[in-house]
Amino acid sequence: MNEWIQDYALFFAQVLTLLAMLAAIMVLVSKGRGQEGAGAQLRVEELNLRQRKRVRRLKLAVAEPQGRKRLLKGFRRDDKQARKKGGEDSARGNVWVLDFHGDLKASGTARLAEEISALLDVVAEGDEVVLRLESAGGLVHAYGLAAAQLDRLREAGVVTRVCVDKVAASGGYMMACCADHLQVAPFAVLGSIGVVAQVPNVHRLLKRHDVDVEVLTAGRYKRTLTVLGENTQEGRDKFLADIEHTHELFKRHIAERRPAMDIEQLATGEIWYGREAVDNGLADEVMTSDAYLLARMQDARVLSVRLEAQKRLPERLGLSLSAGVERGVTRLLEAVDASRWLKR
Repeated sequence: MNEWIQDYALFFAQVLTLLAMLAAIMVLVSKGRGQEGAGAQLRVEELNLRQRKRVRRLKLAVAEPQGRKRLLKGFRRDDKQARKKGGEDSARGNVWVLDFHGDLKASGTARLAEEISALLDVVAEGDEVVLRLESAGGLVHAYGLAAAQLDRLREAGVVTRVCVDKVAASGGYMMACCADHLQVAPFAVLGSIGVVAQVPNVHRLLKRHDVDVEVLTAGRYKRTLTVLGENTQEGRDKFLADIEHTHELFKRHIAERRPAMDIEQLATGEIWYGREAVDNGLADEVMTSDAYLLARMQDARVLSVRLEAQKRLPERLGLSLSAGVERGVTRLLEAVDASRWLKR
């Protein structure tokens, strides 16, 4: 029995030692990665080349066995001619493709800002920047900053196009309307030009249980509506006035960038689908982003640009639990907010 206890204690000590070593290695690696990867890596992919490789693979897949060698020889000949014409290709101009998938806090804004800053130093005359945008909106100040990043392109004289394949509503549309040209897929959702705010209040519940909450402020409207304190009609009126003011700023922002729109008729919080959005002046053309980029590959180099953050080891091992919970709650709120147009 004593021998069994000694063996078990030895085994337990070995396991603890192993776990301590693994923990130390993870800490060292994560620190090292945090120092090297303080920045992010810019990835650029030429979509013309990717498309050409896929088309060739499909041609080889359907070709007769005896014809494949002839196809491969033709591919090599085409590549040789393309290398000789390298200078001519660069004269065709470039289409720079960015992606923005927005959440409630427009978390991708910092990355978008860095990508645009990088492009502004290299975009030449005749180039175009295409943003593939998907967002159901969120916080006013967050999407105001995201829209301001697109305005930087406009102010620099860069031709910009926003492609909406799924949704650009509320704050998402605040961004989309900054483009020189706005195209949408047939059933993409646009609009929702309005402002919404909701504040739960548990004052009566607390009062029922003899719990007092003191809300002390300096400044008449420092707090208008609160969660715990007793709300007043004056506070409600001021809160509603603030929402109306924000709505007016939203409408002015859109009217300045799309003057042909009847903003008073369209800024009702309603949404429109693809063709309806074009008919009402919210967008310019019905076309998917894939169709547009494929067409541009015939006369320009199409380059996808993405800034990717270096992930630390704990993140790669799935240890960022709090971030995962936060993303889950954010997605749930987005789904609730977008439920009125997510119809089957």
